Amino acid sequence: MRKLLSILAVLIFAIKVPAADTNITTTVKIGTLDATSHYDQEMTVTGKVAEVTIRPTVTFLNLDKPFPDSPFTVVIFHGHSSFYGDANALRGKSIAIKGKIKNYHDKPEIALDDVKQLTIFDSKGGIITSTILKSTNAPAATQPTNSAPAMPATNFPEIM
Repeated sequence: MRKLLSILAVLIFAIKVPAADTNITTTVKIGTLDATSHYDQEMTVTGKVAEVTIRPTVTFLNLDKPFPDSPFTVVIFHGHSSFYGDANALRGKSIAIKGKIKNYHDKPEIALDDVKQLTIFDSKGGIITSTILKSTNAPAATQPTNSAPAMPATNFPEIM
């Protein structure tokens, strides 16, 4: 009986003590196939980069399957993103992309505006974001904000 009263007292105290305000915004982590259920919501989408397509003004990272079967796309608008460098370094990597899921032609996508939205994982699930981004990002002082990043050659056929 005393043990029950002790547990009850702890629970009452815990209910009365407000949780600390940490001001940390967290998003729900989902897979690429779940993204269609979360349009206009802030989410973290996880998947493997199956295809990288580089165009003069935009780069597409198709996750899990190549275009047109990809269930999710990360869009990098050149000159509007802090990602500069070789997007091909992401091919085959597992990533998590955080942002608002948009519906573009009935397909879910997130625009990569800031490299802080992107997390890159190794084959064991360890985070390797800083390794990839350090080797692919040009320093802000040498990369003009109104020009497109250097465009490496790809082996993918033109799809647009």
